[in-house]
Amino acid sequence: MATKNSTPTKQTKTNGAKRPLAKSATSAKKAKKAKGAMSGLDAAARVLQETGAAMSCQAMLEVMLAKGYWSTGGRTPAATIYSALIREIAGKGKQARFKKVDRGLFALASKS
Repeated sequence: MATKNSTPTKQTKTNGAKRPLAKSATSAKKAKKAKGAMSGLDAAARVLQETGAAMSCQAMLEVMLAKGYWSTGGRTPAATIYSALIREIAGKGKQARFKKVDRGLFALASKS
């Protein structure tokens, strides 16, 4: 007799027993994000647009946090922003919002 289980399960390789599937980390992060809150990249773009000059990630972060554009509980938020900027530049190429102008300095890419 089969019972209806509302939790999806996955069969393990070791002994064939079933265990509940883990919730994805991204769904938990999305649930925490408040409505209207900016992403780190959106906040960085806004700061660079307002200043009109190339900035380091630490400088961008200080402005973003001071103006309340972004909040974080991470231990290395400047490294997080740096990594996100590099990922966008590498992934989107010419369509990226940012460009790296010097070691550790980023600016908005020109709209062509």
